[in-house]
Amino acid sequence: MTPAARFGDLGDGTYRNPVLAADWSDPDVCRVGDDFYLTASSFGRAPGLPLLHSRDLVNWTLIGHALDRLEPTEAFTAPRHDCGVWAPSIRYHDERFWIFWGDPDHGIHQINAPSIRGPWSRRHLLKAGKGLIDACPLWDEESGEAFLVHAYARSRAGIKNRLTGHRMSADATELLDEGTLLIDGDRIPGWFTVEGPKLYRRDGWYWILAPAGGVETGWQGAFRSRSFHGPYEERVILEQGATAVNGPHQGGWVDTPAGEDWFLHFQQRGAYGRVVHLQPMRWDAQGWPELGAEDAPGVPVDVHPKPELPAQPVTAPATGDDFPGGRFGRQWQWTANPRDGLATAHGGDGLRLTCVRSADGMRDLRRVPHVLTQRLPLAPSRVEVGLRLDSTAPGARAGLVVLGDAYSWIGLERAADGTAHVVHRFAEGPTADTERAAAHPRPAPDGTARLRIDIHDGARCRFLVDTGDGFRPSGQLFAALPWRWVGALLGLFAAAPDGAVPGGTGPAGTALFTRFRSTELSAQAPVTPVTPA
Repeated sequence: MTPAARFGDLGDGTYRNPVLAADWSDPDVCRVGDDFYLTASSFGRAPGLPLLHSRDLVNWTLIGHALDRLEPTEAFTAPRHDCGVWAPSIRYHDERFWIFWGDPDHGIHQINAPSIRGPWSRRHLLKAGKGLIDACPLWDEESGEAFLVHAYARSRAGIKNRLTGHRMSADATELLDEGTLLIDGDRIPGWFTVEGPKLYRRDGWYWILAPAGGVETGWQGAFRSRSFHGPYEERVILEQGATAVNGPHQGGWVDTPAGEDWFLHFQQRGAYGRVVHLQPMRWDAQGWPELGAEDAPGVPVDVHPKPELPAQPVTAPATGDDFPGGRFGRQWQWTANPRDGLATAHGGDGLRLTCVRSADGMRDLRRVPHVLTQRLPLAPSRVEVGLRLDSTAPGARAGLVVLGDAYSWIGLERAADGTAHVVHRFAEGPTADTERAAAHPRPAPDGTARLRIDIHDGARCRFLVDTGDGFRPSGQLFAALPWRWVGALLGLFAAAPDGAVPGGTGPAGTALFTRFRSTELSAQAPVTPVTPA
């Protein structure tokens, strides 16, 4: 099993990091009884606020989302890939689940529910403002007070490297003061970009666990004070050291029923996004948290004994999908709030997507909301899906895409004479707003194809297609790119040009996707050479 394998559980009582080998950015975690729950940033995708469940902190399943749609709805009718839901915190208090997050363009929000599966309340705007991010609450059982801490995004607020704290009403509907500057990173020698705070109370101390130094090369810090309002002293508790784990960055502390302490955090991995690591945690003689192995404290572990919790089946969030009855699994998210009619239910298996008529959809898939996406796997993987282009509208197209700052897709397109062709197209970085051909079109006699992408180390993607005579490679290798904060995505889409049907309005037909599969490639699997057609 390679370090990038999909499953963190090695099956022998140990685990290998990352335990979540895909882009579960800015994770936070809480425990309720014997169950652990994790949420993560979802940025501009819908549904938002993923909800994951585990019984052992190593094996996780995706059980749903807390946000059906992003609000304000008018702000997310088109993709805003790096905006939306940033760095949420999840807590259980007063027999309810609570999730707080910062939207850098609108402010700090919270939702709550009596069960992890909902129903979740409507979004409540707790603090309006630009650049307010990384919000975390604390209901202090010792004092009976409630508090909130948050950070700042300089791109909107004009400041960063600071953490502000508020007293908060017990029902989390209002803040009770103007806020206090708890931590000013500019006053701490060598510290910069303090962000992502998580707030706790332990042994009479207020604790803020917060990373600094930036997601690529920073470290995890701890701050403590006897008073919520400070002053706080600081310590670095996790850094890269001699390991390959750059960052390591932002996460959350959780304990087990047996009293063990663990810390989940992310590592930035380029096109793969922010993958999640699990660190053992202890408290030293001075009462500070100590992360990592006992014989190598302060640096991330690679392989380590699992938590002392009941054994669980080896699992990871689902990736494959047969689309029963036209429904798609929980792993899929639209690139913005979806409108009605993008996917239609039917009696059989397979995902029937409407060929949405849009000029944008014909020249730049980064700009349309009707791309259905899931996370790019960290493990070298083979992704396959069947496609039948049912639309007869000239110019109608559908395909499988690797979507990021640059993107590439392979699929089918309907010609003016009614025939279907395999097409492979790409768009370069964000300044390029039109697609280019990655390979010459070729006939797809019955309007069907099996599409494949082999994803090799470094997110190098080889596209292949089978129209009945076996898989054949198409075009050159494509190196996936992330957006600024978001890893690259795998996506399915269907589109048609404006005026694709008489009168220029109404549906332009559908495309049917079947048997989506994602399987690991051998670590030794060679990159498929291109054979000229």
